[in-house]
Amino acid sequence: MSSESRTAVVIPAAGRGVRLGPGAPKALRALNGTPMLIHAVRAMAASRAVSLVVVVAPPEGAAEVKTLLDDHALPERTDFLVVPGGESRQESVRAGLDALPPGIDIVLVHDAARPLVPVDTVDGVIEAVRDGAPAVVPALPLADTVKQVEPAAAPGEAEHVVATPERARLRAVQTPQGFDRATLVRAHETVTDNVTDDASMVEQLGLPVVVVPGHEEAFKVTRPLDLLLAEAVLARRRANDGF
Repeated sequence: MSSESRTAVVIPAAGRGVRLGPGAPKALRALNGTPMLIHAVRAMAASRAVSLVVVVAPPEGAAEVKTLLDDHALPERTDFLVVPGGESRQESVRAGLDALPPGIDIVLVHDAARPLVPVDTVDGVIEAVRDGAPAVVPALPLADTVKQVEPAAAPGEAEHVVATPERARLRAVQTPQGFDRATLVRAHETVTDNVTDDASMVEQLGLPVVVVPGHEEAFKVTRPLDLLLAEAVLARRRANDGF
């Protein structure tokens, strides 16, 4: 794939984010006074390789999200598009894919709840797709030992450990995940299982998925504690970079 390949990002942001508690959808929660979604969009648009960012909004909130993007300073070299999403993350990503114009060869799919991804991580994913990988995920080694358990029959019951996977062979996967456009479209047309990420759909096609180094600041904001951590990262960036 040539260095002239055009890249678009699809950000599914139609979910409600129940783990952060009641209130606005997770993607619209404020982080340092700015909605998380705007931070995520800016993180993707920071890459000079990205020419289009498609935000997939809650169907009833698409106009609000469009206004939100219009109201915040975003890079002029990047185009932005808001489309209504579906009931599931998979349907929302598909809606974003369907909205892509011709001429886009590489598609990144990014969680709106990962607002602080460094641009080097975004560029690293794009580069690996350009080098020929049909699917690329940024990932980190695990710090914790992981146990495989038999899930409890009822809430509160003890769970039994059935195995301890070898930690050296495990990775915690982040986003943006990068894809050859045709591969991702085929995956969404072919795989009907409810999956938690797009790379696993490509795996089900029998195609290789490549891992590139992730970044500790690309964490997902799902709990109130994560919001505190994200605020601390932004404060450090401002202190270091005048960000």
